[in-house]
Amino acid sequence: MGEQADQRQQEIAALQAGLDLGLRLIDTAEMYADGEAERLVGEAIAGRRDEVFLVSKAYPQNASRARLRQACEASCQRLRTDHLDLYLLHWRGSVPLAETVEAMEGLVASGLIARWGVSNLDTDDMVELQEVGGPACMTNQILYNLARRGPEFDLIPWLGRRSIPVMAYSPVEQGRLLGHKVLGRIASERGVSAAQVALAWLLRRPGVIAIPKAASLAHVRDNRAAMDLELTEDAIALLERHFPPPTRRRPLEML
Repeated sequence: MGEQADQRQQEIAALQAGLDLGLRLIDTAEMYADGEAERLVGEAIAGRRDEVFLVSKAYPQNASRARLRQACEASCQRLRTDHLDLYLLHWRGSVPLAETVEAMEGLVASGLIARWGVSNLDTDDMVELQEVGGPACMTNQILYNLARRGPEFDLIPWLGRRSIPVMAYSPVEQGRLLGHKVLGRIASERGVSAAQVALAWLLRRPGVIAIPKAASLAHVRDNRAAMDLELTEDAIALLERHFPPPTRRRPLEML
């Protein structure tokens, strides 16, 4: 969001409609549209900040002791808020994880953020994070959907054993899953959309939070309806056959 000026009002309306429908989590990042996505979110939630669980992410080069506070304050300014509910390291860079943890804990202590987490960290990274004093990590935001089930082999079980929820980004594979024949078949039988089927599959999994993009009113309503869709055992079995779980460890994928 925030990349096309002529779409701005539609995108703001979509975010506000999501709040009206009870969808409370809004995820953004300083990277998105070079800060314009945060500005758009800030405009959309003006006067409604208390309704929102607000998440943003820092560039890895900003995740240092010297730079993280400045990056966080800039995000808060663009978002028109005095704090973030959750602040994430967007992906791992050259800054040592121990330094990032220290900087994140400093932001918590100062009240700029309520909690912190990470994004795009694989199992080995998470193990290191824990070893350098990261038990306070609240989530790992990763690429996870029907077509990207690699994390199920080791990363998701590792997170589950530590009660760290997964935030699944790109839950419909940037729209590419919508043309899959099996999803279309299940959707047709239930009178729903393929996107709702893909989201319902994710939402039924314990410890997983799906964060689909929605830039139009119709898209927001479609996403909200997925929360009420219960897949049948036959539908789940069909999805398992066509999107099988991993049988070996795979490096964590990113988009």
